[in-house]
Amino acid sequence: MKNTRDLILTAMFIAIGVVLPQAFHMIPNAGSVVLPMHIPVLVAGFAVGPLLGAVCGFLTPLLSHLIFSMPPAPILPSMLCELTVYGLMTGLLNRVVKTERGIVKNYIVLIGAMLCGRVTYGILNALIFRAGSYSLNAWLSAAFITALPGIIIQLVLIPILVDRLQKAHLIG
Repeated sequence: MKNTRDLILTAMFIAIGVVLPQAFHMIPNAGSVVLPMHIPVLVAGFAVGPLLGAVCGFLTPLLSHLIFSMPPAPILPSMLCELTVYGLMTGLLNRVVKTERGIVKNYIVLIGAMLCGRVTYGILNALIFRAGSYSLNAWLSAAFITALPGIIIQLVLIPILVDRLQKAHLIG
């Protein structure tokens, strides 16, 4: 029964990740500032573990691109990798981090996964997707400065949301 539940949750997080960003794409550059697609993928890692979290992270931007052409083709490959790492690492870290207080664990897992995804995004852009035209400054600007409002939203919203979902026994 848990496998069925996890597959349904994964599909739900993918659907949210495809639909939620559409509300922000009406505002220029809002997607890269608010990062709405990241939220359901990061929560999915907590809820369904590393494998399905990674599947959610891969399929969400892919389906969004196929349906809405967002993210645009030039940034799709790096987003596929970044969000796959978010789902994978959130699930993995959630299994290995042991603390007494749930909300503290949620913050440790979230920050660790966010850093892994952003580092992956930077390395792959520098070495593969934008080799020769991608710099440390471009990475810092895209991953941390432009995205700062989205990072703050994630740090405020996700640990509380995951804690409430866990207390309600909706996720493990």
